Amino acid sequence: MSLFVIAACLAAGCMIGFMGGVLGIGGGLIAIPALVLLMGMPQQLAQGTALIMVLPTIMMAVRKYNQQTRIDKRVALAGAAGAVLFTWVGAQMALGIDSTLLRQSFAVFLFFIALFYVWQTWRASRPAARHAPPPTRATPVFTPRRASVLGILCGTLGGFFGVGGAVLAVPIITTVFRLPQTTAQALALSMVIPGSMIALITYTWAGQANWIVGAPLAIGSLIFVPIGVRLAYRLPERKLRACFALMLFATVALLAFEG
Repeated sequence: MSLFVIAACLAAGCMIGFMGGVLGIGGGLIAIPALVLLMGMPQQLAQGTALIMVLPTIMMAVRKYNQQTRIDKRVALAGAAGAVLFTWVGAQMALGIDSTLLRQSFAVFLFFIALFYVWQTWRASRPAARHAPPPTRATPVFTPRRASVLGILCGTLGGFFGVGGAVLAVPIITTVFRLPQTTAQALALSMVIPGSMIALITYTWAGQANWIVGAPLAIGSLIFVPIGVRLAYRLPERKLRACFALMLFATVALLAFEG
């Protein structure tokens, strides 16, 4: 592989790391369609290669989030424990199906997550919503037991799509448990770290991870993640949700173009 391609991957990693830090998604949602569309990788290889970049980026992002607002470690550990085994199950399922079907499933999943964020942003922007009295029913507490159940679901999706566990967890945490967007992003990313390790090992063992491409992506991403996380804490939550939804729709468009 030429030095130009490695340099391009390094530059792309910088951009992906910045955007992933702002949106709390680890960058994999951007990297996977880019690897499919620009480098012609099969979906499984793109997912495995993206995990090389995603794992250290997630760890860096969690560290930066924790510096801003302390993460509830009991909840995060319970979610991570629930995710570990089921991440391996999801990865085995992904490695055993057709690449085109996997890419189409990935696009459909992201489309519905994006629709949910559009609805959530619209609901928060209504005047009635801003001035409505507080709900009478108590908001459920995000306990370690509930986090472990969410971790099982997120682990399965994270293994199957290479990413996606945090993408699903964030809207559930913000909507059901009413936690702030940045707190939800920090918890969701914390929960998927061990599972992402399992997924990366599984994809690499199956020969579905290109480390020559993934390593410079990871280096570039690590440089710019802290900048993105700092910006995330300065943006209004409604604007952050809207940016998240737009990024997901752009990802779906890229995957549809490839199909």
